Amino acid sequence: MIPRFLIAGVLSLALVAGCSEREVLLPGERLELRAEDAAVETVNRAVPLTLPAPRVNADWTHRNGTPQHRIVHPALGSQLTQIFSTGIGAGDSRKARITADPVVSGGRVFTLDASSQVSAVSTAGGPLWSRDLTPPFERSRDASGGGLAVQGGRLFVTTGFGELTALDVANGQVLWVQELDAPGGSAPTVVDDLVYVAARDSRAWAVETATGRVRYTMTGAPSLANFAGGAGVAVEDDLAIFPFPSREVMATFRKGGLRRWTTSVPGERLGFAAARAVTDISGDPVIDGDRVYVGNHGGRLVALDLGSGDRIWTATEGALSPVWPTGGSVFLINDLGELLRLDAADGSRIWSVDLPTSIDRRFRGRNKRIVAHYGPVLAGGRLIVASSDGLLRSFDPVTGALIGNTPLPGGAATHPVVAQQTLYVVNKNGQLLAFR
Repeated sequence: MIPRFLIAGVLSLALVAGCSEREVLLPGERLELRAEDAAVETVNRAVPLTLPAPRVNADWTHRNGTPQHRIVHPALGSQLTQIFSTGIGAGDSRKARITADPVVSGGRVFTLDASSQVSAVSTAGGPLWSRDLTPPFERSRDASGGGLAVQGGRLFVTTGFGELTALDVANGQVLWVQELDAPGGSAPTVVDDLVYVAARDSRAWAVETATGRVRYTMTGAPSLANFAGGAGVAVEDDLAIFPFPSREVMATFRKGGLRRWTTSVPGERLGFAAARAVTDISGDPVIDGDRVYVGNHGGRLVALDLGSGDRIWTATEGALSPVWPTGGSVFLINDLGELLRLDAADGSRIWSVDLPTSIDRRFRGRNKRIVAHYGPVLAGGRLIVASSDGLLRSFDPVTGALIGNTPLPGGAATHPVVAQQTLYVVNKNGQLLAFR
């Protein structure tokens, strides 16, 4: 038998010999494993910007104004003053949230509160009608979320109860109801005779506007990491672009549902990230010419070719809302609470502005409240951001400089919308505010 001390000595010599070997350094340039996540340029640049002339738009029918989620420079006065505040139902609470942006059509502003109540308000601030869309045998507090779109004499509403409803814009009468078998969540998109919905269970729906009959459905990859509201469908010419909670993006021929292409928005921000585990698409698809812009919540924004779905570029920025492309630039609020201007050619940063991320509610900074930001909207020659801390902020689109603040009582719960040179926003207290 070999003595134990000899075994120990042999092992010690082997360890020493192993440690004495010199490390071999390979020649060549050292590169980041993921170069796309390397530190971004932090020096802001005042790159010239040519904006289209402001135009007075009568309506704002969808998220970001149109079925493409892009509207050309709306006209708006340089100095904003609140002209009315009208209650539209339940505001935000611990279990319920307002997720539907107002839509404007035919001299009416339509809203959806945190408890599935739809309201119509005149552009002068007078209540016209309201309709509770809580299904029979359900309680209004059991679900929240949803969205709005309007076309002609019909208002289309998705709710957290998993229903798509068509209402008469004149009196709120229910015209038809279509069960989606899952929370609708995202705002509907309506073009011609079809209304499109991306449900929260990764199913695409195309429903006939006149009857509520299902024209077709498509199924995407499933995902459990999603949130109330979610991104809505963008429609242009013959294509419908469906975003799903799994980060999948599907393009179909909008009339018949034949799949054109499918891609995804993968990846996440390294280091600090607001919500790395959430895979949901948070920046609704925005169609601008032959491009589609889509952003996720984890830290990625992509520019895609509309016809093929091929990737043009990827920016290491999450988009919390639909982006605003104009003048060769792309404006957005990212997942870290920064207002950004990117170069539309390659997705690189031109400038960034830090927005407030939290405010203290108690002494010594305990129990902080996170500040939510909605936008940006380009109107009247400036970028406008509505925030939950009670301010409408205006920024110079060329330099990113803050050029003005307007008090927003109650704090924003929706994106601002602009129609007939008036800005509308719903606050957390369940009130529709108008500024002109």
